[in-house]
Amino acid sequence: MSFSIIGTGMYVPPKIVTNDELCKFVDTSDEWIRQRVGVERRHICTDETATDLACKAAINALENCGCAPGELDLIIAATVSGDMASPSVSCMVQRRIGAECFAFDINAACAAFVFMLDTAAGFFKRGRVKKALIVGAEQMSKIVNWEDRGTCVIFGDGAGAAVLEAGDGYVDSVLTTKGGDEVIRIPHFIGKSPFSTIRPQEPYIFMEGQETFKYAVNAMCSDIRKLLEDNNLTADDIALIVPHQANKRIIDLAAARLKIPTEKFYVNIQEYGNTSSASIPIALDELNRSGRLKRGDLIVLTAFGGGLSNASCIIKW
Repeated sequence: MSFSIIGTGMYVPPKIVTNDELCKFVDTSDEWIRQRVGVERRHICTDETATDLACKAAINALENCGCAPGELDLIIAATVSGDMASPSVSCMVQRRIGAECFAFDINAACAAFVFMLDTAAGFFKRGRVKKALIVGAEQMSKIVNWEDRGTCVIFGDGAGAAVLEAGDGYVDSVLTTKGGDEVIRIPHFIGKSPFSTIRPQEPYIFMEGQETFKYAVNAMCSDIRKLLEDNNLTADDIALIVPHQANKRIIDLAAARLKIPTEKFYVNIQEYGNTSSASIPIALDELNRSGRLKRGDLIVLTAFGGGLSNASCIIKW
């Protein structure tokens, strides 16, 4: 016994920042951003926090399936841009939505949504939970250097959530980590210890663009090939592929290498930018509410990011 996704939800802040607006204080252009990344606009927090986003997405997911907070047995959340080191985002969500279950966060950056699904699968397998909520929430705008066009044009704020119920919808997964900070890292503020000799780093996203690009394409291709092979499937058996929304060119190149039509890959990066752990659940909610997901459809979720970590899975809708 694993689980099925019975509800989805998302929330993005109302403020929209277009590429043209960014060009007023960043040395870039709308054409450069569209061609290099695929982003046209992004949603940015003004008076909302990552926890605020998470709670609104969670409530939307619960309402989508008619699940009351008191029915939840587990909440898992993920973020790289949380409001506090402690309490965790999951704890704050649990309290604010009125749930009474145990809750914890995981840290797997942009791949976190699939890591959360796989973690939840273990609890369902052991019969520990009947319903669970997973949430990815990011306020990326507070951890990007707004003077660095290589990163600030890419990211946006938002949250996505899913409600899980015992079922047979989680088919298979592949999780990979290649630990290191030379490609992607987000340093912490080091504090003010009078004893520390550690050289401080700016607490913003650092990303080696070309290495990230190569890693992402290779990870997507290897993960999808393995999932299809291990489950005796072909691309024709898959209704949709929902990739992490990091860069439109990454998705296009992976599709070409896999010889899978780009139409099978769902893309919404133009609207939201890279929302890290929230990008896949935001996409799932759009697909769900638009009626594009049919019960019984096989869907591949595939993600990659800091860690370095990548994770992909097949779910049956």
